[in-house]
Amino acid sequence: MTSADLPSLEALPNPRGAAVREAEAALLEARHACEARMAVVGPLLRAAQALRQAGWLASQRFTDALVLASPFANGDFLVQFEAALADFHAALARRNLRELACSPTLFSHYCELNAQVARHTQAYAVALEDLALAGRPIAPAVMRAHSGPAHAGLRARYEQALLPVLKGHDDGGAALDTLDACVAELAGDDAYDVWRLARACARTLRLNGRSQAGDPDAKRFYARCNLLLAEQGHGQQYAPRSFVRAALALLWRDYALYGAAAEDADAVALLNDYGLTVDWHVAGTQSSEAAWEQEAAQAESAGASGAATRELGVLSVNVYAYEDFLQTADASMAALTVGADAAFASATPDAAAAEHAAQAAYRLGAAAQALGLGHVSLLADALGLAWRRHAYAARVASPQSAPQRKPIEQAGEALRAMLLRVAAGVAPPDSAVPLALLTQAIERTPGAAGTIQAA
Repeated sequence: MTSADLPSLEALPNPRGAAVREAEAALLEARHACEARMAVVGPLLRAAQALRQAGWLASQRFTDALVLASPFANGDFLVQFEAALADFHAALARRNLRELACSPTLFSHYCELNAQVARHTQAYAVALEDLALAGRPIAPAVMRAHSGPAHAGLRARYEQALLPVLKGHDDGGAALDTLDACVAELAGDDAYDVWRLARACARTLRLNGRSQAGDPDAKRFYARCNLLLAEQGHGQQYAPRSFVRAALALLWRDYALYGAAAEDADAVALLNDYGLTVDWHVAGTQSSEAAWEQEAAQAESAGASGAATRELGVLSVNVYAYEDFLQTADASMAALTVGADAAFASATPDAAAAEHAAQAAYRLGAAAQALGLGHVSLLADALGLAWRRHAYAARVASPQSAPQRKPIEQAGEALRAMLLRVAAGVAPPDSAVPLALLTQAIERTPGAAGTIQAA
């Protein structure tokens, strides 16, 4: 099934990416069972297990939502359930992990599935970041202290402009200009200043037209910014993790789906600061999509013959993509080792060496994601973020802000062991333990680093 069959899906397929055949077969079985009005929980659970083993955490989470909603797949909801199952099955066959995490189509289905469950159980809400950032650590973002009268005046201007935006009034364009001006005024130069992140997010929402169109996510973003202003006025030094996650997911979504161009360099650098990477291309023309689809069909045909694939646990990988990945991984790990050794050679953080290590880890993470090695990709990206934080600590002369050495070294060793298994043709192990330790080191907010200069 191609994107031509389901034009609602957003990104282009990844013809050289790995397939989780067991999950695809289980979802097909679930679709047939649903059409026959038979139980679908069994095949859905098998799909979730295979996706967990592959490290496709966003897809596993979507499958879990299908499992929870399946008892209510009858009556009017049956049509919605079948559509969600069909679109998810089609997206999984496209093997684009970024689309599986960031697709607005899949997220819309995810919301419908969870809303149906909530009608029969205790109510709860879901958000885009629940899928897009599944399993990813979130670096803490800071808020500069502002003087009382100036901050109060800015917040008054913000609240006055917020109301017409939330209500969708005709003068919403001018109000959006005011909101964005306020956010820009608040933004500082610190790499982890939360208003710098908010400014980039607001710019992206304007460029893609979501804020002008009254998109619910855009309205929620601007409303959250108002709450953030209140917390900053009360002296809060770190932004709520929930706000950072939401803003990052909105900022990353379009870049993850469609890639980035040269003019997006600042936004991409900011995403790198928070452990997220993108491809440097924009595939938006019909001719480029047609060429990509043709290559995807050829790759799928070659894979079906069994002559050009290799099995890594639940993953079926293209042999040529697999060999290319091993070369990339070897070079990246060598660069990562050099950077890590140099960064830890002195008592104080070395910004250049840490940045070198971060970029090497990000290259490895991006290559692993393209191949479909979910566990490797998550751990490599998290390690890249840890080194990015290490470089930041060196630049601001705050050694206590750097993640601790031990979890970084443990993550590097675990990553090397995973790659050795991949090179031997064996499925890499689950990255949960080293990832959890690294996440704890990244997300901590050191008290000594919390001293923030007044604006």
